[in-house]
Amino acid sequence: MNRRKFLSSTGLLLAAKSLPALPLPPFTPKPASAKADHALRIGPCTLDIGRGVSIKTVAYNGQVPGPLLRMREGVPVTIDVTNSSDNADIVHWHGLAIDSYNDGAMEEGSPMIPAGHTQRYAFTPRPSGTRWYHTHAMAGDDLTRSTYTGQFGFLLIEGHDHPARYDQEINLAIHHWGPSFVPMVETMRADSSNMPLTTGSDVGYKYATINSHMLGSGEPVRVKEGQRVLFRLLNASATENVVLALPGHTFEIIAMDGNPVPNPKSVEVLSLAVAERVDAIVHMNAPGVWILGSTLEKAREMGLGTVIEYAGKKGAPAWKDPAPSTWDYTQFAGSHVAPNPDDSFTLTFRDIGPLHGSKFDTWTINNKSWPKIEPLTVQKGKRYRLVFRNGSGDQHPLHLHRHTFEVTRIGDKQISGLRKDVINVMPLDTVEVDFVANNPGDTLWHCHQQLHMDYGFMQLIKYAD
Repeated sequence: MNRRKFLSSTGLLLAAKSLPALPLPPFTPKPASAKADHALRIGPCTLDIGRGVSIKTVAYNGQVPGPLLRMREGVPVTIDVTNSSDNADIVHWHGLAIDSYNDGAMEEGSPMIPAGHTQRYAFTPRPSGTRWYHTHAMAGDDLTRSTYTGQFGFLLIEGHDHPARYDQEINLAIHHWGPSFVPMVETMRADSSNMPLTTGSDVGYKYATINSHMLGSGEPVRVKEGQRVLFRLLNASATENVVLALPGHTFEIIAMDGNPVPNPKSVEVLSLAVAERVDAIVHMNAPGVWILGSTLEKAREMGLGTVIEYAGKKGAPAWKDPAPSTWDYTQFAGSHVAPNPDDSFTLTFRDIGPLHGSKFDTWTINNKSWPKIEPLTVQKGKRYRLVFRNGSGDQHPLHLHRHTFEVTRIGDKQISGLRKDVINVMPLDTVEVDFVANNPGDTLWHCHQQLHMDYGFMQLIKYAD
């Protein structure tokens, strides 16, 4: 169903009747009358993110990020979500291999939660690792909705393995606030017809936070010399990719999107596309007061940073620009060639400019846009390769629901072992990922930038009967 038509409908009943018949959840861990393991409430809240800066938004349980949810891998859970906002909404459990009904994407058949109603989600959480939860509603041209709001939180699935030793864990979520539409700067890249690749409007922001505060506000992250600190970093922005550094320190990358990397490596600078997560160990061996923040001065001035304060140290936080570097996924991957897939799909995406009087670009996959795009069909148990070809001047963080994929090629370089659920495809680049069709049910893949997703950049994958 077209998410635009659903949310613009004046009657929820009419919209509900137009949905396909929904399958029942595969199990019910607790009777409906029993108390859920977790409870979330979607509702309005006001955040004081900086001195004299208040943000009115929508959040879970009146806080940003939402409550930290810890679960055990393989242990069934129930979560009651009550919608106390004015609009129908939905929660997506990002990175989990669960059924389509509970996944939290209307395109897959998950039900929207009408205003004033409660939805019970019931599933068995897997795989282990740093996952997250967030709204999966449409925003369109309403920048007070969906991922522009504070509706996001960490979801940690604890398994039996403990891949790293650490003394303290710190969860940091990045978000941008005060969105508005701004003219999009046309890229200098051109296609074979010498026409600009990017036109229309984009989203700009006034402020940025790590967790709920701008740089210089809120409490610092307090550490001790000699500690090994596990930082779980999440980019919960609606549209903005970020690059971070902590002067005087390096990040030992041990996991991406919750999955251990084949080749842990220390870097001075790390990149987080929209919806990506990185688990990094930082050795606290440079006593002082530092800024962990964006490598861009303008972004730090907007608030994108937090203070790291060693015990016994005071004073103004220090910043030092890191040496120039290029983010390279391949350095964390294996070098052997991945197995050949059973089949592959080549998916070329680009923007075709505003259509039908819209001021926003329409995005296409093989020249078609959601919802007028045929699904990809797969067979259970087979290995498939998705060849992502970026024909635009934008970066695109691509997310596959309900499955984890293995990155098998970036540009001309073949790799293996790097398992993710979001991959950022650079302008005019090609990336290949493999997944095993081992979780039957409708499965969505899309660009995680809200504006791109809302304007065509989505496609379903269906399992053959």
